[in-house]
Amino acid sequence: MKNENTLIEKLGNWISHSVTLKLMVITVLALLLLIPTAMILGIIEEREVLSTKATSEVSSKWANSQQINGPILTIPLVYEYEEQDKIKEMVKYLYMLPKELNINGEVMPEKLRRGIYEVVVYRSQLMVSGSFELTEKVDINNLKEIQYNKAFLTIGISDLRGIKNEVVLNWGGETLPVNPGSMVPNVLTSGITVELPNLAGQVGEKVPFQFSLNLQGSQNMAFVPVGGVTEVSLKSSWPSPSFNGNFLPDQREINKEGFEANWKVLQLNRNYPQAWVDTNQRENLQASAFGVDLILPLDDYQKSMRSAKYAAMTIVLTFLIFFLVEILNKRKIHPFQYALVGFALCLFYVLLVSISEHTHFNIAYGVSTFGIVSMIALYSLTIFNARKLTFLLVASLIGAYGFLYVTLQLTDYALLMGSIGLTVILALTMYFTRNVDWYKMSIGRE
Repeated sequence: MKNENTLIEKLGNWISHSVTLKLMVITVLALLLLIPTAMILGIIEEREVLSTKATSEVSSKWANSQQINGPILTIPLVYEYEEQDKIKEMVKYLYMLPKELNINGEVMPEKLRRGIYEVVVYRSQLMVSGSFELTEKVDINNLKEIQYNKAFLTIGISDLRGIKNEVVLNWGGETLPVNPGSMVPNVLTSGITVELPNLAGQVGEKVPFQFSLNLQGSQNMAFVPVGGVTEVSLKSSWPSPSFNGNFLPDQREINKEGFEANWKVLQLNRNYPQAWVDTNQRENLQASAFGVDLILPLDDYQKSMRSAKYAAMTIVLTFLIFFLVEILNKRKIHPFQYALVGFALCLFYVLLVSISEHTHFNIAYGVSTFGIVSMIALYSLTIFNARKLTFLLVASLIGAYGFLYVTLQLTDYALLMGSIGLTVILALTMYFTRNVDWYKMSIGRE
């Protein structure tokens, strides 16, 4: 009986003081804490989806992103063919693009809210001008008639709900009314149409045109360079634009007051001609579009998601400090205490995403860091019973969260910063434990 008690005591003593066993327990705890970390990532994704839905809902009621495509001149061509001793007619369409296209506009952004979510919309004032050269030659074989009296002009506008004022076209000095809808859906799916009944008298001439658009939309404004030379000038008070599409501005100026941008696109820069008959060029037209996004500076949900991916590093670093305190200062720390600290570290990311939904991300990051570091510091002060060790832990946590913050700001260098940071942490750990005799080491026993 005495021997059995001795064996049990030895086993209990080994469990209580074994460095290897404690290290295994800490590793299992760290791995288990990846479960709530994964749940936090799910929460962030869910909140991001709700934000996207709010943006889509507001945009659908205000007006979606806008794309200006055109104007495109369409002229019906009537051909006659003899087939099985019968004469048949076939109507083809000649599509002509302007020789010059100039767009000057101002984009006035607004912020709308849907619950706690913020959506960027805009109002715009655009002046569109240019000219057509009606000198295009067509295939005269079997050509019966060019129906100039049925010619029409189509201006593509992606979301017609955004038109806020009547559109009036000035064509060669003549004011013409505008009708809703596109008569060439195979080229422009949405837009407005202007009939040109007197086009026959302008053949061979250079005909100028001009119209203005008061247009509202959401987040993005884009243009299709249909002119032989297309020049677009935009200005706005929005300080964080993102230029996208097939062409970037030739000149741009961005500051806290807003931006100004100028594009110049030649017909040689795109993959479609100035005129064609019946062929479908819609995909080529869309592929050449360019424009600007009015984005909110760096999505807070993306930042929160990226920061949560470093949770494992923060947990391992904190557990490492606790473990080194145990083995170097003979201070026993219960696995339950490790778990509480680990849950506190996970709570940081929940605080971050919830607070950032109501204030600036940097403020949310600072508040979350202060709250979690203070809580762990006060808790460890009692566990360590040594201010120097607590100060070391606090300094390490502040360093870890500071490093993470810098990494979040440097998107293009995040991988480089992360790899350097982990290398430094490993190097410091190897340095401070270089003289430890792990075979003779025990926990809480001199």
